[in-house]
Amino acid sequence: MKFGRFGHQGRVFFGAVEGDQVTELEGPIFENHKITSKKHALSTLKTLVPCMPPNFYCAGLNYAAHIEWANRRTGGNRKAPEKADIGYRSNNALIATGEAIVIPADSVGPVEFEGELVAVIGKKARNLSEKDALSCVLGYTLGNDVSERGWQKQDRTLWRAKNCDTFKPMGPFIVTGLDPMKLTVSIRVNGKPAAEYGTDKMLFSAQHYISRISKYMTLQPGDVVWLGTDGATEPDLKDGDTVEIAQKDIGVLRNPVTRAKA
Repeated sequence: MKFGRFGHQGRVFFGAVEGDQVTELEGPIFENHKITSKKHALSTLKTLVPCMPPNFYCAGLNYAAHIEWANRRTGGNRKAPEKADIGYRSNNALIATGEAIVIPADSVGPVEFEGELVAVIGKKARNLSEKDALSCVLGYTLGNDVSERGWQKQDRTLWRAKNCDTFKPMGPFIVTGLDPMKLTVSIRVNGKPAAEYGTDKMLFSAQHYISRISKYMTLQPGDVVWLGTDGATEPDLKDGDTVEIAQKDIGVLRNPVTRAKA
C-alpha cells in the first residue's frame, strides 16, 4: 500500500494513494485508521512530508563505494566502520517533495545530495532481534541528506552541515511491503543521471540498524531511520538546479535548489 500526507483547504490528512487518486483516511496511519469515502485527484492536493518523526535516526557510513569515493576526493584514508554507527538529524530540516532546498548565503560549499532509503517505524518496539527487526516497520520512503561539505569539515557535531533548514527533503510517499535490501535508488540532477545503487550493497542491513537502535532506545510510531547512500555525490548543487531521488515503487522526491541572498 502507498500512503501519503496531504494538505487541502486548510486541512492536513493521511491518504491512500492509487495512481493519480487519493482516498482520505480517518486517523493517523500508525493507528487503527479508517478508509473514508472522500477521494481527491492527487494533482489538487499539496503533498507534505509523509510523517513528522518523533525521533530522526540516521546511519553512519553504510556503503563501501561511498567511502572509497570520499577518500579519493579528499585524499583521506577512512576505513569502513567496524560497527553500525547511528546519528541524529533535526526535524527543522525536513521539507516535502516540490519544496526548495535553500543553500545559506554564507555557505562555503560544496553542497551535495545523498539519496537514501528511509525506514518508517509503524509501532512501538524495544529489544528486537535482527530476525524480527522489520516487524516494527510500516514502510519505506526516500530522503535526500543534503550536506554542506565545507561546514562538515569545520563543525565536529555537523550541526550546520546536515541540519540547516530545508536540508532534509523526505517523501513523496510511504510504501509498505518492500524488501529494504532489494531496492534500487537513483539520483538525477537537472534530469541527468548522477548516481544509482542497490541497497543490497549496505555494509550493515536495515535489520541490523533497527535491531541495534532498539537495544538502547524504544522505537516509536513515526520514527524514521535513514539508511545511508552509496557512490559519488557529485555534481555539487547550485542555485537553479533540481535534484531528484527516485525508486520505482515509492516514486520521485523532487526538489529545486536556490541560494539565499546575503
